[in-house]
Formats: sequence, structure tokens, C-alpha cells
Amino acid sequence: MEFLIRLFGAVQLLLHWIITPFISLWVRNKVIRRPPPIKNPLLERSATYLARKIRSGELRSEDVVMSFIERVNAVNAYYNTVVQDRFPAALKEARDVDELIASKTKTVEQLEFETPFLGVPVTIKESCALKGMSHCVGSIPRIGIKADADGGAVRAVRKSGAIPIAVTNTPELCLSYETNNLVTVMVSSGSSVISVSSDIAGSIRIPAMFNGVFGHKPTPEKQKCVRIPGYVPITGHFPNATDPAFEKLLVVGPITRYSEDLRPMLKVMAGDSASKLRLDEKVRKVDMSKLKVFFMDDAGYSLVAVSVEQEIKNLIHKAAKCLNNKYGVPVEPGNFKEMEESVEMSCAVYFSLEGIPHILKNDSNPKLANALVVLSSTAEDGEIEESANIYVELLKSLFGFSRYSMHAISFYLLQNVNAFMSKDKIPMYKKQVLDFKKKLTEVLGDNGVFLYPTHPTSAYYHGQSFTRTAGIMYSMIFNVLGLPSTHVPMGLNKKGLPIGIQVVAGPHQDRLCLAVAEILEQEFGGWVPPPSSSSSSS
Repeated sequence: MEFLIRLFGAVQLLLHWIITPFISLWVRNKVIRRPPPIKNPLLERSATYLARKIRSGELRSEDVVMSFIERVNAVNAYYNTVVQDRFPAALKEARDVDELIASKTKTVEQLEFETPFLGVPVTIKESCALKGMSHCVGSIPRIGIKADADGGAVRAVRKSGAIPIAVTNTPELCLSYETNNLVTVMVSSGSSVISVSSDIAGSIRIPAMFNGVFGHKPTPEKQKCVRIPGYVPITGHFPNATDPAFEKLLVVGPITRYSEDLRPMLKVMAGDSASKLRLDEKVRKVDMSKLKVFFMDDAGYSLVAVSVEQEIKNLIHKAAKCLNNKYGVPVEPGNFKEMEESVEMSCAVYFSLEGIPHILKNDSNPKLANALVVLSSTAEDGEIEESANIYVELLKSLFGFSRYSMHAISFYLLQNVNAFMSKDKIPMYKKQVLDFKKKLTEVLGDNGVFLYPTHPTSAYYHGQSFTRTAGIMYSMIFNVLGLPSTHVPMGLNKKGLPIGIQVVAGPHQDRLCLAVAEILEQEFGGWVPPPSSSSSSS
């Protein structure tokens, strides 16, 4: 355990206790903005259902795409989630789909095999390159930068026949799980049925948790200890890094409203590698009698950690009990004391990465045009010195005068001080990661899952996450360990906010996460439509 890291956590908790009453008073007197009610039944259908009806000619892709465009416009007026839309192009692509289907040049079976999501509208997280669309990733210095090609995962999704209708906003350089706008609200509110997203420390699972939808973080590596691209390509993603370890942390995966869309969309994203993940095994083909379930409802006791809410702990136990009683699955508490040092292990990996794009750009340096300074021990002389002063930017951000977000500046500050860890101890924690991964992989094997909180609390008030960053330990540890994980929504808490849990499996066993997610959706209901305003809309 690192004393300074825990002290930093204690300071955050103190700030949380001081600030929360004032935020509560502010929110109490603020008019809550809710999206208009979902009235079009198409908006409440799964992508799998829509694709099937479009292929058969029972629905026109143009009508479906237009329905979602209208919903995006209605919701975006409240939340400003869209960075850039491509509505005219999407409608043209939808009409082309309808013409193809009407021509009957291909059978329904051919269409399903070649283009399983033909004519279905999707949204793309801005960090995942979509050709011709904004690729600034929430960073003011990158405004105007557009993707010159589709990223690997986006290309695969488009090849499946899906039609991107917009790119949605992201925290600055993906360095937080909160933006000045909301992101996953697009899927939760009925504005999108599937989102192509990315996850480097929880950026798929935490937004999915806060908005009550499903999100899957795939296994990042195909083979152990070999630098081979993962099952789902991350090409075209920004930010990226030159450090090979980065490719073991970052994944691209789906956020969906319904569990039945996770498996086919992951299969599409994985392309030729999907067979190695055995994704064609349906849920009923996963022999539940051979499944084993481990669970923990928190990472261990700590005075300075963000405590797991009791309702979330209850969900862990309810899920385990359900799997045991109804499906005869053996369940047992996980004896993983290593979780207590999730923060130390994760920080040792994240804050020792080389070649991470630096947020503080020098516009006068021609070598850095349209790019960000690279913060690295191998950076060219003068690059870092010519950057904007990070401490000045921190002070400016407190008064709203900085070009950069507080979360992004804080990340680089923590990196500058190695997250308050001694450099001498980093190798020790990295070895601890490897040892823990080996242990967890052996325990889970190819037939085990681990139920664990996705995040210790439900969604915060906007701006409050800065004092609760320690909660990310529950998600980022599985990026560090390289294990697949699916967030499963399991209803609302007493405040009316979505809560759920994550289902983790051994490397390459993504199908188990998805199988259990499908069962838990059947038992606990999954996505719950958001509360809406009384105004009429789509």
C-alpha cells in the first residue's frame, strides 16, 4: 500500500464531504432537464430485431434511420451530445439499402451472412475514427481535425451494413469518464441502438453503468506475451501511444441497449478473429452446469476508498443467488486479497506508459502542428519545455480560463509525480499485476466468471466525479489484467438511478461474460427507459 496515494484519496473524500452539500443545494433549485418521452416503437427495438425486419422487407431502412435521426435531434437539444452528424449521407445509404433489398439480387440468408446489421443506424464515439468526421476527441487544440479513414473497428461495423449517423462527444482525450455533455445517454435515451466505443480504464463500462445499458470490454490480446493486435482492432483510435503496453490496455467494444446485440456486434468487430472467441456459441449452449461463479462485493476495507453502495452490493449477492438457485451453478466468494491494491497496481502500469500524447500543445512550434506534444523520456530536447505550463493551466482551469479540462490537466500532473509512487516500487507492482493475472486466470479457467462492482456508486452530480476518481479502481484493474468484462444493468436504485454489476471472465472467454449477461437481463430486466419530460416528441 502506498501512503501518499491513500492520502490523496483521503483528501478527495474530504473535498467530497465538503462540496456535496453545496452541490445538493444547487441541484435542488435547478430545473432537471429530461429528454422527451420515447413514442416511436422502433426506438425501443434491438439492433438484431431491426436488422431482421429490414432484411425481410418488413421495415424500410430509410424509415428506421429517419426515426433515430429525429430522436437524436430531440435529445441533442437537451444534452448536446453530438459532435458532428452525417444525416444526409446516412439517409442516402439507407435508401441504397432499401433498393438492394427490393432488387432481390441476394437472398435474406445471404444478406444476414454478409451484412448482419444491414440498414441499422449506429453512433460512433469521437475517439474512434469515422472517415471525414470530427476527430478532435474533446480537445480544443485539435478542433478541425477530421479522420482521414475509418478506424479498424468502425470499418468492420460499416462492412456489416450498419449506418453511422453521428459521432458523439468524449471527455478530453478520453482522460475521464465525465464530459461537459453526456455521451452514453444516446443509447440509454433511445437515440442510438448501438455505439462503437473505447475503454482504457472503464470508458465503456462506467458510462454503461451510469446510463443503465450494456457495455462489453473485449479481451485485448490474442496471444500471451506477444505484441499481436487484439481481437477488435484499435487502429484509428486517438489517443494512442508508442508504448506496446498501451495496446494491452485500450480496447474498442460495443455499448448496446440489449444483451442480444452484444454477441453479434462483437463478432462483427472481431472479424476473422471471432471464431477464436467461440462467439457462435449461443447462451443455451454454454453448459450452465459446468459454469462456476465467484463474487466479491467490494475490493476490501479502506478508510479512504470510495465505498460501494449497499444496493450495488446487494445486486452482486442477488445475481450469485439467482445463478445458484435457478441454474444450479456453484457459487463461492472470491478470495482475491490482491484487489485491495488495485489502485497501486493500476497506477504503476498507467503512469509509467511512454509516448502518451500530451495535452499542452505549442501552436508556435511547426513540428507540433496539428498534434500534441509527446511526453516521453525519449522526447526531443525542448518539446516539453516549450509546452504550456501545466501548473499555470491548472490555476486557470479553476476559474474557467484554461483551454484544457481539469480532468486532463490532473492526469498529467499525476503522471509528473508518478501518481505519488516511488519509481523504485513500480517494478514490484508490475510483477504483482502479472502474478495476480496468472492466479485469476487459473482460478477462472475456461468456465468461470467473476461478479464484481462495475463502479462503487451510481451516477454523480455533474462535476462531482473529480472527488471520486478512486472509484475507477473497480474497472481499470481489468484493463491492467487484460480480462474481458461486461457491464450488466440490473434496475434502478432508490434514487431512481441505474445500477448494475460487471461480469468478468478469463482471457479469451468473452462468450461467458455475454452468456451470463443475457441470463441476468432475463432475470432482472436490463435496460429501463429513462424518465422523460411531459413535452411531446419522437
